[in-house]
Amino acid sequence: MARRFRIFLWVATITLALDQLSKWLARARLDFGRPHEVIAGFFDLRLSYNTGSAFGLFAKLGGARVLLSVVGLAACVAIVLILRKAHDAQRWLATALALVAGGAVGNVIDRVLAGKVTDFIVWKYGKHEWPAFNIADAALVAGVLIMFFDVGRDSKKKAPAPAETGKAAGKEPKRRG
Repeated sequence: MARRFRIFLWVATITLALDQLSKWLARARLDFGRPHEVIAGFFDLRLSYNTGSAFGLFAKLGGARVLLSVVGLAACVAIVLILRKAHDAQRWLATALALVAGGAVGNVIDRVLAGKVTDFIVWKYGKHEWPAFNIADAALVAGVLIMFFDVGRDSKKKAPAPAETGKAAGKEPKRRG
């Protein structure tokens, strides 16, 4: 199996496992809506559910559960197609795609099994707070950021052409003559 696929499978599997385990723990140990302060004024755990997408968008749209599940699965298909065209030297791309895929699948599992996504992480600053999110959401954002900052770096690392491999190894091609 090619290196990029091994990286992808490991990172996506770990992301999905951490997401599902953390959501299970949140549902089992947190009371809905009741904050559990972790770092005063900065970080709480507070169980909530989201029937929409990021920031609750599409929550009131009829069929949002199905639509968002289909979008998540379609994104995973696109990710696999991108990964197939990538090169083994594109480790950051494989990692980023895995984070996005693991996050997307984690939230699709919630939507399919429960009809809503479990959120429980709340970042705060003074009286301001970020909407609750989960490990899948964090993985999605991290994956997109890695792709954004990696554009042009990792992607320039293409597999050497067969004629170039001999030169790269310090071997001169045989000459006829």
